[in-house]
Amino acid sequence: MQNENDNSQPQEGTSAEQPTARFIISEDGAEVTDNTTGLIWRRCPEGMTASIHGCIGVPGLYNLEEALQQAAKVARSTGKPWRLPKVDELQSIVDPTRRDPSIDTDIFPGTPGAPFFTSSPDGALIWYVSFYIGKVFSEYSAIPNHVRLVRSS
Repeated sequence: MQNENDNSQPQEGTSAEQPTARFIISEDGAEVTDNTTGLIWRRCPEGMTASIHGCIGVPGLYNLEEALQQAAKVARSTGKPWRLPKVDELQSIVDPTRRDPSIDTDIFPGTPGAPFFTSSPDGALIWYVSFYIGKVFSEYSAIPNHVRLVRSS
C-alpha cells in the first residue's frame, strides 16, 4: 500500500535541481566566477601562475602604485578589464569560518594569510583586507601588500 504523502514528483514551487555553487572555477583554472556577486576573480594572487591544479610560485608584494600598474599590465595582456577590487568586493570572498588564511583555499589556492590591497581610499590611507583574520584595515599605500584582481562579468 502506498503512503498518501509519498510523491516522487517535486511539488509545485520546489525544484529537483541542485542549488548553483557560489564559486565556479574556469576550465583553465585561472579565474573564479562568484555567482553571488557576479564578479570574476583571478584565482591566484598576483605573482603566481594558475593551473587547473592550483597556483604555482610565490605571491608578489606591491606598493599601491605597483599594484595599479600590475592590474593595468594584466588587463592589457589578457584583453580583460582587470582592476583592484573595492574594499566591499574583496571582503565578500572572506570566509569567516577560516583563519590564516580566511578564504576557501580550494577555490583560491596560494592565498597567504596576509593583507591584500583594495582600490578604496581612506583619506591619506588605503583600505586592505587581511586574509589572516578576514578583517578590514587601512594603512599607507607605500607599504607592500598582496594583490588579487577582479573584473565585472
